[in-house]
Amino acid sequence: MNLSNALDFRPKLWSSLRHYSTAKLREDIIAGIVVGIVALPLAIAFGIASGVSPTIGLITAIIGGFMVSFFGGNSVQIGGPTGAFIVIVYNIIAQFGLTGLAVATAMAGIILIVMGLFRLGTVIKFIPYPIVVGFTAGIALTIFPTQINDFLGLGLRDIPGQFIPKWGMFLSNLDRIDLPTLGVAVAALLIIIVMPRISKKLPGALIAIIIVTAAAYLLQQFTGGQFSVETIGDRFGDMATDLPTPHGFTLNMATINMLLPSAFTIAVLGAIESLLSATVADGITGSRTNSNTELIGQGLANLTVPFFGGIPVTGAIARTMTNITNGGRTPVAGIVHALVLLLIFLFLMPLINYIPMACLASVLIVVAYNMSGWRTVVGIMHAPKSDISVLVVTFLLTVIFDLTIAIEIGLLLAIVLFLRRVMENTEIKAYSDRLDVNDGDDTATSTHEVLNVARGVSVYEIDGPFFFGVATKFDEMMRMSMANKPIVRIIRMRKVSFIDATGLHNLELLIKASQSEGIHVVLSGVKPNVRTVLEHAGIDRLIGADHICDHITKAVVMANAIATGKKV
Repeated sequence: MNLSNALDFRPKLWSSLRHYSTAKLREDIIAGIVVGIVALPLAIAFGIASGVSPTIGLITAIIGGFMVSFFGGNSVQIGGPTGAFIVIVYNIIAQFGLTGLAVATAMAGIILIVMGLFRLGTVIKFIPYPIVVGFTAGIALTIFPTQINDFLGLGLRDIPGQFIPKWGMFLSNLDRIDLPTLGVAVAALLIIIVMPRISKKLPGALIAIIIVTAAAYLLQQFTGGQFSVETIGDRFGDMATDLPTPHGFTLNMATINMLLPSAFTIAVLGAIESLLSATVADGITGSRTNSNTELIGQGLANLTVPFFGGIPVTGAIARTMTNITNGGRTPVAGIVHALVLLLIFLFLMPLINYIPMACLASVLIVVAYNMSGWRTVVGIMHAPKSDISVLVVTFLLTVIFDLTIAIEIGLLLAIVLFLRRVMENTEIKAYSDRLDVNDGDDTATSTHEVLNVARGVSVYEIDGPFFFGVATKFDEMMRMSMANKPIVRIIRMRKVSFIDATGLHNLELLIKASQSEGIHVVLSGVKPNVRTVLEHAGIDRLIGADHICDHITKAVVMANAIATGKKV
């Protein structure tokens, strides 16, 4: 047996190398270098905003980025720390410390791997779009105020974690704005905004960091220290240039129970973002992501980075798009991107100490703006009211409470919406006298076979899966029809793709109630997989195996014979 097929684990790197060429290698190296340069300021900024050091942000991008490309199911996916995790990581560190973050991230990695092993990749992709937009917009709005302190140079400490109290603290301390810091932040912001109009290939964030850092350093030297803004070195000290050695952490059931909700949030958010990024990439490159392999690859990355002090990893849409636009078409580009960051970490880390914190704040404000997707939000406002309600609820939960609650309730909303729409699309039809065999079959030919239904025979059709919601609906309809006592009830099940325990229970109750009234029950059009479930539940013994027919014609012939007293 092929283990990779059994587990649905087929990393794209393996298939990409089968037909690799020098031309592809050249394109992947160029794309990887560009993406590595683009990822540098983002890795640093996301690390700091998450409450860890710039070093941790880079380590996460190096190790996580390498593993996502090596084990992932998408050809061009670039993995690393992203803005989506800033709020959740910051809150975990505030409550449980760095050790708690390591445990939660490793547990999230295990959850992602299990999701991939159980082939849940395709299920995650069907989370309703309004929920995804609500998460993303809420996260963006939550990131924005976390950068106000550094953007304005307020120098505040012990800032509240909640959204509204945080703004209250900022507004009451506006008199502490530091003009040099504000000037640096505005200059960086303008460069980032203007750069795409000059050249879309030049990374605006990196250009802004280089120009503003150099200008701030020179001004400080020429003014004898009178022009001074806080830098990464001022806040974190000199950055280490040695790769961290793997280290373990203590696990016990109490810790696992406390951190399980946070781990689940990291896993679901990582799955949503990585598969969303992969779907966008597939639409541009024409490739096809193996969603389950992608989840396993993301899980392996998140299971590994905590042992090196890293933070959660997921697919990054902006870096993936940069990879595509610069010619990257295989996972080799993502591996090159990780190697570029490794070289920067080993040889250029001392220069990072001079980057102003205000400059990184500008980078993250632009990231938050791009994440907000406000145009998409405006577009959804023209959708049905149920979609608007879901978006607003998810958005408000993310902003006012926290992402863990938003994820849990958002997924619950997704399930409720799915069940509601399935129930709305599942009909229960009643027929009498004459029955068109091909009624409701779009694939049928223009020739219609019409069956005459004898007096005393009622025909009901379940048009869709027979699960608990539909089973209740069917049960209510049957109770209403009990007043009209037929001799035979035919339950047509040609469109029932599956039946769950509630459906079986209600069907069994209907059969027993009908038999107590002297009414025969005949099932028709039962699919082989549904018949197997019915047989395991003993339905065939309850009504007789011959009363479960594979076609409506046989069922009507049997029912007519029973109703007219003829032998079948």
